[in-house]
Formats: sequence, structure tokens, C-alpha cells
Amino acid sequence: MTSKIINMAEKIKDAEDRLLEAMFDSKPLADDGFSARVVQKVNRQIWFRRLTLPVAALIGGAIAFKPLAGLVTALANFSSLIPQDLVSGAASSIPQFQTVVLGAILLAVGLLSMRLLEE
Repeated sequence: MTSKIINMAEKIKDAEDRLLEAMFDSKPLADDGFSARVVQKVNRQIWFRRLTLPVAALIGGAIAFKPLAGLVTALANFSSLIPQDLVSGAASSIPQFQTVVLGAILLAVGLLSMRLLEE
């Protein structure tokens, strides 16, 4: 269902509307398929860009897997050398989950209120 206002606007045309319709009512230029080739090339470039980053990430991940596994085992061996008193002291200084959630909520409310104030 369309609005009556839109229907009335389509029926009532002034001289400028008729002039614009006459200007844009011409036949398209014959370009011997140039437009289709340009669109095809642009689409090919878009797909190439979409696929480049994931493929590069997979190749980089495959190359970095072995050194990363060695780093994890070295850190696991290193963690056994750390005194337990130091670990318990550091663990007590980490904020609780409720505090982190409350901070995240306050940050979101603050950012949202700043955006609303800008408008």
C-alpha cells in the first residue's frame, strides 16, 4: 500500500520535473560491452581482495605453528620455576569478574551518552 502523498507527488509534475525526465530519458550509449568488462574487472578485484587476507592468515598460521608450539612448551616449563607466593600475590591483585563487568557496563553507558550528546 502506498501513501496518498506519494501518489499525488507522482501525478503532479512541474516544468522542472518534465525537463529532468526528458534529459534522463535518452537511450544508453553503445559501448560495445565496455561497461560489462569494467564491472567484471571490478568484481574480480573485489573478490581478490576478499580472499587475500584469509589466505595470507592461513599461510602465516601454518608457518608460525611450529615456533608457537615451542614457545608454549617453553612458557610451560618456565611457569614451574615461578614461586607460588608470587603467583598467589598476583592472582589476588586481579579484579573480580563482577568488577570487570560493572566497568564494561559503565564504559558502554558513557560512550552511548556521549554519542547521544553529540547528536
